[in-house]
Amino acid sequence: MPAGRPGRRVSHPPDAGLDSTQGRVGGRNERPAGPDEEAPDRLFIATLRLRMPKDLWTGRFSAAHPTVRFEALNRGEVTPEVSVSDYWFSGGPPGVWAREIAGYPDVLKVESLTQMGEGSLYRITYRNPPVVYLYRRLRLPLQFPLRMLAGSIDWEVVARYSEFQEILRHARIADPAARIVSIRRRPLRSHLPPLTETQQSLLAQAMAAGYFAVPRGITLTALARKLNRSKSSVSESIALIEKRLLESILPPSGSFP
Repeated sequence: MPAGRPGRRVSHPPDAGLDSTQGRVGGRNERPAGPDEEAPDRLFIATLRLRMPKDLWTGRFSAAHPTVRFEALNRGEVTPEVSVSDYWFSGGPPGVWAREIAGYPDVLKVESLTQMGEGSLYRITYRNPPVVYLYRRLRLPLQFPLRMLAGSIDWEVVARYSEFQEILRHARIADPAARIVSIRRRPLRSHLPPLTETQQSLLAQAMAAGYFAVPRGITLTALARKLNRSKSSVSESIALIEKRLLESILPPSGSFP
């Protein structure tokens, strides 16, 4: 792109990215908005968009099914090298993708959980991708949900300036065309826990008992009895949990191009 005329400020689109080595917008001589140099500890709340590497199961699956939207909802640590996450996939009956996903070399186990909204939930155990080790070293929590479509991931980052720069460098090693979609100054709703501790406990107990398994491993009546609660109370609580999870994982209109 030709440089602007002398004395004229060059404008850039709002989604231009911070240069990962010089702290500039889009690699040009313009400085990003905000006192970055004066406040290196300022918190960045940003969304990156990048192509997922083809050596990860997420990248291979998404490339093979470009119309299927899927979202990582959480992550738990099984061992230092292995994680487990719940994923929501759009479309298809429960379990339709289980065999294919289980065939990827970095996937260790796939469980089909239940239908939810316009898609289904899966619990997938997998070998850690490199980003897990980066976040572990920086002592940062991954922000969920992580939204994936057509080979790309929308990756939300909450970090201080120096940490943000490291994450951005990592993203551009994976995809040199990775770009910043937005930078915000305050958290969005997706950064807040969608469930209370009581709801998280009920969800964990219900899943452990097999209530969300396909086919269902326990009836609502038996689950209520197991939890020493009334059937109506458990039913209402689970309905509220499903509503909150759906509100947190379904992106707003226009989230993807």
